Order: sequence, then C-alpha cells, then structure tokens
Amino acid sequence: MPDSPASPSFWRSPLRGPWFTSVLGLVLLVGITVLFVTGLVSYAAYNPGLAPVNDKTPDKGILGFYLFAWPTDPHWLYRLTQGVHVTLGITLIPVLLAKLWSVVPKLFALPPARSLTHALERVSLLLLVGGGLFEFVTGVLNVQLDYLFPGSFYPLHFYGAWVFFAAFVAHAVLKVPAAVRNVRRAREEGELVAPRPDPPTVSRRGALWFVGGGSLLLFGTTAGQSFDGPLRRTALLAPHGGADPAQGPNGFQINKTAAYAGIDRAETAEEAWRLVVVGRSGRTVRLSRAELTQLPLHSSALPIACVEGWSTSDQWWRGVRLRDLAALVGHDGDPPDVLVESLQRRGAFRHAALRANQVADPRSLLALYVNGEALSADHGYPARVIVPAAPGVLNTKWVARLTFGKV
Repeated sequence: MPDSPASPSFWRSPLRGPWFTSVLGLVLLVGITVLFVTGLVSYAAYNPGLAPVNDKTPDKGILGFYLFAWPTDPHWLYRLTQGVHVTLGITLIPVLLAKLWSVVPKLFALPPARSLTHALERVSLLLLVGGGLFEFVTGVLNVQLDYLFPGSFYPLHFYGAWVFFAAFVAHAVLKVPAAVRNVRRAREEGELVAPRPDPPTVSRRGALWFVGGGSLLLFGTTAGQSFDGPLRRTALLAPHGGADPAQGPNGFQINKTAAYAGIDRAETAEEAWRLVVVGRSGRTVRLSRAELTQLPLHSSALPIACVEGWSTSDQWWRGVRLRDLAALVGHDGDPPDVLVESLQRRGAFRHAALRANQVADPRSLLALYVNGEALSADHGYPARVIVPAAPGVLNTKWVARLTFGKV
C-alpha cells in the first residue's frame, strides 16, 4: 500500500530519523519539565486551598497535594515564575511542532500494538500528542486573551496539564534512554527513516537551526511583555507589548478597564463610596477615601504580574497597610486572613482571599495613590489592594469591603 499513510514508503522526507527526533525530544524533556513546575507554582500562588473564592478547581482532590502558603518574598517572585512559564511555553512551540512532525509516521503504523510495551507506548503517545496540543493551544489563547475554548481556562488548563504530564513522564521513561543513545551515536536507522527518501534540500542540523530560529523569533517577540520601556515594544505577539496604554503616573499596563468591569463613576465618587471593614466579633467601620487619607500612609515599590505572563516594573504605591486596617477592627496582634470584595460586576476574581502572611507584610497596602498621583479609574480608584509576589488578580481593584478573619 504505497499510497497509504500506514506504509513506510508513504513518508519520503530525508530529515526524519532517530537523531533528529531525539534531539528535539531531549529539548522538550527539559523545557516541558520547567513548564510543569512553573505552572504548579503559578497555581499555588493563587492560594486555592485558602478559600472557595480562590479555588477554581474545587474537585482537584489529591492533585492539590503540594499546595503551600504563597510567600511574599522576594516581591518579584510571581513576575519571574509566570514570565518564565509563558515565555518558555511560546518559545517551545516550534520545537513541539517539529517533534510531532518527526514522529507522525508512527501515529499511522500498523498493527496498532505489537506487544504490551508497544501498546503502552502508543497510548502514551496519543495522550502526549493530544494533551500537548491542548495545553499549548489553551495557553496561547489565554495569553492572547482569546477565550475561544468552552468553560473556564483555570480547570481546563490545570487538569489538562496533569493528563499531559502523566503521559509525558510515561513516554520519557520508555524513550529517554534510547534518545540519549541516538544522540551520542548519531546513527540514522530505524522505523523513522524513510526507506525511499526524496533528495535532501537541507541537512538535519540545518533543520534544527531552522527550528531554533523560529523559537528565537517567538522569544524575541514575546519576552518583552515582562519589561518596561524599549523592550516592551519588541513584544509584537503579546497583547501587552508595544507602547504603554497612556502617559503619566497611571500610564502602565492594565488587563481590565473600569468600563469592562462595569464600574459606575457615581458609585466611586467621593460622596458615595465607603470602604467597609469588618473584623473581630463583627466589628465594622466605614471609611470614606478622605478618611483613609488621614490614616498613617506608607509606600511600597511593587510590580504587577499577571497569569498571561506580562508584568510591569516596580510602581510606587502609597496607601494604608492592610495590617493597620485589621487593627482598626480588633485584630491588634497578628492579623488574620482577609476576604477582599470589589465593586466589579463580573469576573472570576471580583472576590479574593489573602493569607495572614500576606496581610501581615508591611508592604501590603490598600493603595490610594500610585507614582505620586491618585489611582486612575482603570487602576482601581478609589482604592485597590497591592501585595508583594501575588498574582495580579489577587491585587483587587475597586475595593468595596474587607472582611478580616477566617475565610
């Protein structure tokens, strides 16, 4: 059956072979492991075990075994880990596609299973290919803010990652020893080698340079979204690349505008807005913005870093420490957790919980000003939370209520 994909003679490229596939596989072995670890770290940063409002995967069961209280030091921690996760994921796309291309004949090989080991390899390969494509596609769509997939990104990407990585580990256990031997020996023999190859137009090493060049191009047009100034303008493929959205102290990047969040100017006006702070035994205080400005104000230099991989440099925030607000409602010692509620009308994190260690950190503020100027509407006026090392969505904007205590 020379015209059937099940026949080795159907595949004519002279590039396919164990050395080419093995080199790509070893690159993915390192890269995907880093992706998985930084993905789990990102999940932990949301403190999903703290409160239902933070947990977007409530049926995770034992998959949350590793969760830990997210630290506040170093203050750039989430900016680093999520920047690496997103940038590396995009950079690896050409490597993944080249690896899939290099082994595509095996997907059509007959019989489907020649032995138990071969059957396990085929199953792991199907899960690996399907899971890999699913994770990379949903990840890229999320980075591009194109939510074309059904349901929420968080559970889809989380459960998909576990399925994909389980298949990846199984496949690696079966194939890595052979891949290392193939790279060392550089022999081109086996089922991936075309029995009747077409004349070569490029060498295998040339093809690797081509794949590497594609990865370098994606890196160069994505990584800049994690920086400010000229480097951000190089992030041509990222929604948060290019110039900042505005000039002046409030001119740095945002994800959701006040209009998108449904914030009405009337409810944030000085005469209408009040911050409700609830604490021990239901003790409650209500504070206007003017009253908040009369409390001791402190400054913190902290970045904004989001799950989509973009971030800003440190901005100078000024406001009331969260632990001081906790003390106003009876928590004079070590402050407890806090539930933060926003005026925002929609969105997964219009309510968010922060751990006690985040509340206690002296850099954690209910910010009223940024870079010497009052917050703009898009940056959370009248007040927003800013916490070191926390994902952007936990730095709640348009804060209406703080409830200190067990959340």
